[in-house]
Amino acid sequence: MDTTRYEAAASGPALGVVIAVVGGLVLAGALVWAVRLGIKVKQREPRAPRGGEHPTLPDSGPAHETRQRREPDEVPSAEETGRRLNPHELGASGSRRSDDQSRPRWEDGSSGSFGSG
Repeated sequence: MDTTRYEAAASGPALGVVIAVVGGLVLAGALVWAVRLGIKVKQREPRAPRGGEHPTLPDSGPAHETRQRREPDEVPSAEETGRRLNPHELGASGSRRSDDQSRPRWEDGSSGSFGSG
């Protein structure tokens, strides 16, 4: 009895299964390698402050910070100009530096909120 044809027919699907299993193992190995590489890269990065940790100011003080009071630029009304202004005619900023740079304070005896006394 000649079984060569039967052996050849049976080896085709078996070879496909072996190739699928080996391909799956290679893919799983590549994914594990990529995750480990990502963890190593993440560990080399500087970490952000965690809960309860706050960054501190340098001895020289805050960098590039200015405190100033601003006051709004007055927009002329339509009665003054005789026409309505377009947005490009308003200018870049809606405020300017105030001449009085003192901090505003609450009046004595005032509660500081509306309607509470």
